[in-house]
Amino acid sequence: MPGWMYQLKATIVGATPPVWRRLLVPEATTLLRLPQVLQAACGWWDGHLHKFKIGGVRYGTGDGEGWGPPPKSERRARLGAVTEAGTTFASVYDFGDHWQHRLVVETILAAVPGATHPACSAGRRACPSEDCGGVRGCADVPTAIGDASNPEHDSLLEWVGGAFDPGAFDPGDVADRRRLGRLAWQAPRSARTTTARAVGRRRGSVSPISRAPAPIAP
Repeated sequence: MPGWMYQLKATIVGATPPVWRRLLVPEATTLLRLPQVLQAACGWWDGHLHKFKIGGVRYGTGDGEGWGPPPKSERRARLGAVTEAGTTFASVYDFGDHWQHRLVVETILAAVPGATHPACSAGRRACPSEDCGGVRGCADVPTAIGDASNPEHDSLLEWVGGAFDPGAFDPGDVADRRRLGRLAWQAPRSARTTTARAVGRRRGSVSPISRAPAPIAP
């Protein structure tokens, strides 16, 4: 069981005002699994293709068009092996709507015994609804929902579940908690001894978590 947590800040590129989420993710998380965590925190369902670009290297699934060399496999690429504290990288979700996240490894933290991860500890504003046309398309949704005379008002209101407040953020949202909870593992209650190599690689970037974020559980 991994003993280190990567604190990531994921910001939707192009969203104004900014929309972001802060996540705590185990270092052993693969790039195949990371999108599931990211999409759950955004309120999305991970039903589209995705890709990452880290240090000039592409990981993920090919676009099927055969342009350029194929991306590297994400199945064995673990967060702790391809990033470190301070790394900034990009992800794209849904090659049609082209949702792009800028991800930053803000810090690396020691796992809190008994805490459940992955977890979403902070954020700002509601994420746009999935399949709304990307950053450009989502700009029209709040306007249409707020105008009862808009011909798309009723259908969009139903589509977003009856209400949508673009300024709202709740880390305890039930739907997101359930989906993140399915991915969760619980840190052992007795801290594991790490190897000198692991400690040396992260020296200067690790600090203990003084208070665990609200766990996201099923």
